[in-house]
Amino acid sequence: MKLRIDLEDTFGDIVGKASRGTRTTVDQLSKLSGIDRSRLEQLLTDKAQPTDAEAHAIAKALGLNPERLADLGQRRWYPADFIAPDYLQHQINRPHPSNGYFLILRDAKVGAFVDPAGQPSSIIEPLKEANVHLQYILLTHKHLDHTDALAQVHKAFPLARPVIHELDAPEVGAGTRDAIAIRDGDRLPFGDSEIAMVYTPGHTDGSSCFIYEGSIFTGDTLFAGSIGRTNGPHFGYDDHRDNIRTKILSLPEDTVVLPGHGPPSTVEQERAHNPFF
Repeated sequence: MKLRIDLEDTFGDIVGKASRGTRTTVDQLSKLSGIDRSRLEQLLTDKAQPTDAEAHAIAKALGLNPERLADLGQRRWYPADFIAPDYLQHQINRPHPSNGYFLILRDAKVGAFVDPAGQPSSIIEPLKEANVHLQYILLTHKHLDHTDALAQVHKAFPLARPVIHELDAPEVGAGTRDAIAIRDGDRLPFGDSEIAMVYTPGHTDGSSCFIYEGSIFTGDTLFAGSIGRTNGPHFGYDDHRDNIRTKILSLPEDTVVLPGHGPPSTVEQERAHNPFF
């Protein structure tokens, strides 16, 4: 399986997230960057492409990396192609869209699914065809575009255990009643290995990631070249970035980043190209 998906965030998206995170208004950003307000609005809505000088000025005003932001503004960077191992399958959870991931261990006859959303049949049918026991339904956070198929998937596989942080579980509903609560650093037995839980609040208060065999499923915590929007209320923009820096970017550089939207990346590429760091 080779995944080729558009980057989740545009230049305007990235600048918008950094502006909200730092509570910088358009007028303030115009003054700090020296870019006329009307021109800045064009850049923020992706109606114009920034020059390197404009990207550098905006980045410095918002505490972003200037060279990395300029590369994204000029579309000079896209993560290297990722060829998935046999046990990993991907789908776009339509109509949202978001990324859904199957972990299918055919020899052990067990499976897991990350972020059940969209049409439940697109999750249920492949798992039944694979003839595996769905052991876990892994939820990176509470938003509907990552969870709205949970109830029907759980109904189809009643022995499967949802896994979600307790701060996000109440908003997902009854489908999390028998959920395993995420504890930072805890591990779930899976086949002859384990799935590690990593608590990374910021996008939501319960946002979490899962590590399996050299890959980390980051939900909306971290995207290729960007981050998810910080939604609080208990954890803010600085918490969000600090958690990524200390808990994800500290992993081995060849760790594959499998986000909730957009293409795969690696820790090495995010260290080198993500403008938020």
